Amino acid sequence: MLLTSSLFIILSNAVSVFTKTSLLYSRITNITLLTGCFLIYIGYNELELSLCGGLVHFNYTIQTFSFFILLVSALILNLTSYFPYVIKKDELIPVSPQGEPAGGVGEINNSPIKKDALKIITNKEKYLNSIFKQFKITEYSVIILLVVIGATFLISSLDLVSIFLCIELQSYGLYILCTINKDSESSTAAGLTYFLLGSLASCLILLGQGFLYANTGNTNLENFQVITSLSDTSLFSNINYIFFCMQLSLVILSVGFLFKISASPFHFWSPDVYDAIPTIVTTFVAIVAKISILILLLELINYTYKDIINYNWTNVLLLSSLLSLLVGTILGLTQTRLKRLYAYSTISHVGYILLALSIYSAESLQAFFFYLIQYSLSNVNIFFITLLIGYSFFLYKKENNNNYLIDKSINKLEIYNSPLQLISQLKGYFYVNPMLALSLSIALFSFVGIPPLTGFFAKQMVLSAALNKGYIFITFVAILTSVISAVYYLMIIKEMFFADKTSTEVSSSDTSLITSLNTKLSITMSDHLVDIISILTLLILTFILFIKLPINFFYIVSYMVF
Repeated sequence: MLLTSSLFIILSNAVSVFTKTSLLYSRITNITLLTGCFLIYIGYNELELSLCGGLVHFNYTIQTFSFFILLVSALILNLTSYFPYVIKKDELIPVSPQGEPAGGVGEINNSPIKKDALKIITNKEKYLNSIFKQFKITEYSVIILLVVIGATFLISSLDLVSIFLCIELQSYGLYILCTINKDSESSTAAGLTYFLLGSLASCLILLGQGFLYANTGNTNLENFQVITSLSDTSLFSNINYIFFCMQLSLVILSVGFLFKISASPFHFWSPDVYDAIPTIVTTFVAIVAKISILILLLELINYTYKDIINYNWTNVLLLSSLLSLLVGTILGLTQTRLKRLYAYSTISHVGYILLALSIYSAESLQAFFFYLIQYSLSNVNIFFITLLIGYSFFLYKKENNNNYLIDKSINKLEIYNSPLQLISQLKGYFYVNPMLALSLSIALFSFVGIPPLTGFFAKQMVLSAALNKGYIFITFVAILTSVISAVYYLMIIKEMFFADKTSTEVSSSDTSLITSLNTKLSITMSDHLVDIISILTLLILTFILFIKLPINFFYIVSYMVF
């Protein structure tokens, strides 16, 4: 269905008479993704199927995460599927000299509109059309579809050839998305950096696959499971050599995959890339790409795991987990730019996910599934809040000089790329929009692991699985880094809540105007974002009320894998 939809969009571009084709294609793509979610939901079953001669397979786990990838992609694409275009002058609300609507328009929400209504509406539309300028490219939705196709096929691949092809299909789409804002120098440079280092990671993956095929003569993961399950090594004179070559090949493969998910010590590209590309694209790169690679790592471990210390290649993941916890926490303390801080936060959380993955027990797999999904949803929530806060900066004026609430140190050419760039821009934001500030605080507290939010239960499950396996040292490090990481999360909360109210310099008349304004502009990006943010924040906040349902679900999924 995804392939058919992508071909339909490409072919229809030649015969379309719709003047806003990018908007139309984005909506078609969004409907396609949501329809895919629905079809997966009604088609859930516990059967395991292999197709195309064993190239791909489907089971309960793959169905679950295919559904999740499609859902997250639809939420992200929703941001650019319904943005408005420039409103004509005759559509603006005329305002009388007394500050009330003229021409019989009447009052809006029973509140008189101030003189600045025209200016605020104009500024809002100017901002929307500027920030979405790069997403008016017709091929934007096709690129999203190709990335989603690569991600969904990647988690269901059973052969090294199909794995590499799906990784490249996903990666090329992400490279293009990072450079889609061609007018931004920093975005172009970040996309080039991502392309070069991503190509290096792909070379490592291809090297590991070639070495694995040269020494085993197989490319199918099920055949590797047969080899690693051999207990009587006397049957084959060179079985120890094959074991050694397999483990070395898997180590090289894992290094390439760790590059892709920005795990330490291969994390150095992610802070620069996350900070420079548009925030909407950052949301997609930080979530969808990681989900598919982590599920693929789970499949590799499932088919090649051997519980002998001399041949246990998952120790590489354990070492990367330890380094990710340390690097993501320590370097995050020195950050002043918001998205760079998010990047180091992601590195730290990848450490928890890799810890659960490398332990490989029924309890750790349950923790792995739960942590991956709850973290992805929390990450979506945080990036959406960041987008909406940046959007709101263009609706408020400073009383003294009528400048927008954007730091003067920010390059003016990059304002529409990412309006919210510095942590200091959040100073006193609670007095501007209390609900957004509270939602961001709840999501950040979940990242810290404050009970009873979802992040607490996720970390508790991972640490419990590690202790049961005897990993005392890394459990201690994980607890310590979790406490230390609270410092830079609380730094954001401090800026929002404990700054002087006068530091925001926001006119109270502007605030009352915006809350009372309800025109054709009500169906905009902000309304969709508010709805999604409200749902995700409630899920994080009220998770303890229905904790048994998701925990039991992930227990079933982990039991079927293990």
